[in-house]
Amino acid sequence: MKMDKIMKQAQKMQAQMMRIQEDLAQERVEGNAGGGMVKVVANGQGDILSIKIEKEVVNPDDVEMLEDMVLAAVSEALKNSRDIANAKMGQVSGALGALGLM
Repeated sequence: MKMDKIMKQAQKMQAQMMRIQEDLAQERVEGNAGGGMVKVVANGQGDILSIKIEKEVVNPDDVEMLEDMVLAAVSEALKNSRDIANAKMGQVSGALGALGLM
């Protein structure tokens, strides 16, 4: 493959990656714990956007349970965020592999 063609392909992939990053910022994923009593929303870039906690789960005598549920919901939201990002970025990395650049 000629160098100019490789450069054009690399520029095209860079533009694709920028579009994917913009799309990921708009994606929304959710993590839940306690049967939906704690909900965490994140974007596709791994930013936590909101946390909702139902009043019924707030027990001053068992703060540890609430902490565990928040942690579980955040972990699930971040995992879902990574999964969606990996899926979208895999499209670009697959093209790099096809060019023999990975």
